[in-house]
Amino acid sequence: MTTTIENYEGSRLFAGLSKKTGVPIDQVNFFMTQLVALLLASVYRKFLRPSDTGTVIRHLYGLIVGFSLIYFCYGVQTLHLLSLSAAGYVILITQRPQVLHVWVFAVSMTYLSVMHVYRMYANYGGTRIDISGPLMVLVQKLTSLAFSVHDGYTKTEEAMTETQKKLAITAIPSPLEYFSYVLLFPSVMAGPIIYYNDYMGFIEGSDGSSNYSPSKIVLKKVLIACSCCAIFVICNPFFPIAKLKTEWFLESTTISYKFFYLSICTMLARFKYYFAWIIADAICNNSGIGFNGLNSETRQAKWDKVSNIDIYGFEFATSLKDAITAWNKGTNVWLRFIVYERVEKNQVLLTYGLSAVWHGFHPGYYMTFFGGAIFTQASRIIRKNVRSYFVTNVEMKKMYDIMTFLVTRFMMAYVTFPFILLEFWASAAIYNKLYWHLHIAALFVIILVPNCLPRTLAANPVKNEDNVKLVKALRSGSYRID
Repeated sequence: MTTTIENYEGSRLFAGLSKKTGVPIDQVNFFMTQLVALLLASVYRKFLRPSDTGTVIRHLYGLIVGFSLIYFCYGVQTLHLLSLSAAGYVILITQRPQVLHVWVFAVSMTYLSVMHVYRMYANYGGTRIDISGPLMVLVQKLTSLAFSVHDGYTKTEEAMTETQKKLAITAIPSPLEYFSYVLLFPSVMAGPIIYYNDYMGFIEGSDGSSNYSPSKIVLKKVLIACSCCAIFVICNPFFPIAKLKTEWFLESTTISYKFFYLSICTMLARFKYYFAWIIADAICNNSGIGFNGLNSETRQAKWDKVSNIDIYGFEFATSLKDAITAWNKGTNVWLRFIVYERVEKNQVLLTYGLSAVWHGFHPGYYMTFFGGAIFTQASRIIRKNVRSYFVTNVEMKKMYDIMTFLVTRFMMAYVTFPFILLEFWASAAIYNKLYWHLHIAALFVIILVPNCLPRTLAANPVKNEDNVKLVKALRSGSYRID
């Protein structure tokens, strides 16, 4: 369902612009609020520097601007953010550290799930921008904060992973610290997730970000975001995702054309996410968030501590693992922190399961994540049992990299189109026409390769650092693809 003025609960200030351009009012408002946030972010660096301004003012500025932007976009729906935030804080201050993370996780995911179900009922198969997006970011913040408090109060350093040590919290935030964190305007609309300790380092100035200017990287990211937006707007009409549901596509095209079209339309759909995520990264950097020390060689400041996407890393990945790592990076870290590092069995399945529920209940999500779990397991097996045959010389490795790059491209198109299409039967119809052959191939790999193909190390692996490490890991049996 397309968002109209009549059913939109946010501000209608730009209704005229929406009507003139034909862009739905929800998308116009999202774009305008992100533009305003980009401009207001520089106030942190230029007028509210930690050395000149108290932490209370910096907290209040982020909180007030964040609330204002959310209310402008979503109107009374903002109450959902406030209600869940308040519930999370009540749990933090009333429950024991041993169990508070479980309560926050349960309440947050239940609230988000109810909102996802309502969204399906009100806008099934639609792409309207609503409060569920900011709620998803909020759930990441609330749960990561609760787990960090749990770790800080109940675990010794020896019992924690490196990530848990870095994020552990040993003091409950004050109400101002808490609400300014969860509603911080640079990340409240579209992420990326900012962890509480990193947020406090930014507010107090202990992260060192105020000593370096992010202007160049901000300009670069804004230009990249605008380019992604232009590519999507110009090219997407030629390869609409809706064509996948037409009888012509299902009945009158070859398998090779289906793969070609799936590859192009899913790639173009990604540029919409690239725009939203890169502009959100730019907003964070422009405020001073995301400083990650200095490059060891160039001594230039790095601004990649908080980021959603590595476009190059995703588009040119030579394995499913590398592609997943580069995509929605903040969420991947959150999933690892919340689930993967804390369960002993079925880590991949449980991680994909939480990711699916967090995204919502459209059947297409589950088709993508179930397929992703299968292909991830198959990729691990291939890498462990086959890759060692191709590291004997440079030419063999190049051939392997080219082959895995192409396979990864087709695999990503094959497994992700249901995520965009959202619908079960429409997605299943396409898989039927493709004979589910990649699913079948992945299952064959999982079942047969470990039992039929001996793991043999090459006698003379390529002499570069990465492959030396790989061979050592293979010999010890410690190599693992996460």
